[in-house]
Amino acid sequence: MSEHHKFRYLLPPGNNFHFVSKFKAWLLMSFVLMAIAIGFLFVNKATRGDYMNWTIDFKGGTEMVFSFKDRATGSYAKVDPHDVRVALEKSGEDGIDVSEIEYTDDKGTPISGVVVKTPRYSALTEEVKDKAHKGFIEKFKDRKITRATWSGDRLNVKSGEPISNQEAADYLATFEVLATTKGTGSQTKKLEVKPWSTEEQGQYTSRDEGTRELNAWYGIWGIDRQYQQTMEDKLGKEKTEVIVVQSYGVGARAGSKLRDDAAKAIIFAIFLIMLYLVFRFDIRYAPGAAFATIHDAVMVIGVFAITWTEVSLTSVAGLLTVMGFSVNDTVIVFDRIRENQAKLKDKSIERIIDISINEMLVRTILTSSTVFATTLIMNIFGTGLVQNFAFAMNVGVIVGTYSSIFLATPIFMYITKKWYSGPAPARRRGMVDPVVATVPAASKSDDADEE
Repeated sequence: MSEHHKFRYLLPPGNNFHFVSKFKAWLLMSFVLMAIAIGFLFVNKATRGDYMNWTIDFKGGTEMVFSFKDRATGSYAKVDPHDVRVALEKSGEDGIDVSEIEYTDDKGTPISGVVVKTPRYSALTEEVKDKAHKGFIEKFKDRKITRATWSGDRLNVKSGEPISNQEAADYLATFEVLATTKGTGSQTKKLEVKPWSTEEQGQYTSRDEGTRELNAWYGIWGIDRQYQQTMEDKLGKEKTEVIVVQSYGVGARAGSKLRDDAAKAIIFAIFLIMLYLVFRFDIRYAPGAAFATIHDAVMVIGVFAITWTEVSLTSVAGLLTVMGFSVNDTVIVFDRIRENQAKLKDKSIERIIDISINEMLVRTILTSSTVFATTLIMNIFGTGLVQNFAFAMNVGVIVGTYSSIFLATPIFMYITKKWYSGPAPARRRGMVDPVVATVPAASKSDDADEE
């Protein structure tokens, strides 16, 4: 006597949902949603000045690395990136991204720091730069200045006579840079010139062999200094020392190139997915999977545009991961359809598709729910780049699961019915019904017997 074990099913065995009958409605809704997603890009361009909320990765800005030391012990300390983000946001900084970084110094000591990215290029406004540039030339006109130009927070001066770093520092200290702080109004700080290193001292006081001119750079303590002072004020200057490890700018041209490369990566991914499906199955399956992948990419981009969520290289990584997840789910559904086509030859393609999707439905729900729950936790409790990646995955899991069933499959069904079902129309018209064709022959034979 067999013992019956009770099992809690997500869906009862033998479920028979009719998916094919709803394909047209879901396809229509998909096109409407895609149109809305694309439309929001142009709405953002008209109202916000850009299609997407690009981060420094795509529109340029400044990236800085900071480390922290405990003033009491002199040893490196670890600071929560969330605390750094809150400190900078309270000081009035917008569009910043803070993430954790681990590295080792020259002695091999492990150090925990933070990477801060901001869309700001410089601590100086264009107005201050212009006044300081003109004033510098007038102040030191007796030094035979041939050129004085700003490059970020550095003033490059070519002159016939030397201008010491201290002379430049004393003059530029007469100018102020405006720093806006939430809740406390506007604060002004004097321009500070960085001291020359021993190497820079020798380089900037040596004349060019050809022109006999001096070529000197006067670096201003810029946005990295502002952030350093802000973090020390908020984190406790008496307890924590903030050290600027590295600071460099990302130009708008470089950001634009990264944006173009990201778009190329998505296009190449779609092409390779189609190529894989052609070899894995046959040509009937590729168009549906490709359209579903394009749909997923457009929908994720649309949600980022509608919510004005920051788009970084991490977002692109999340988008490519979503595309891979969607294709994996689509391939599993296609594989079951192909198996059932071989086993259920007496059934129509519509019935085979319904049976196949019902068989895979529980597996699809469980897999997608697991991924969604994991990334949802990352989205809720994560910060910075982690949250950015998780948000893309949350949206992508939903649209990827939906597109595998309601977009890829109906396109495959249409192609199969249109070009792979039964004989060609021309041949069908030329064929003679074998049952009808045998009747005259039999009648003729009977007549001959009677004669």
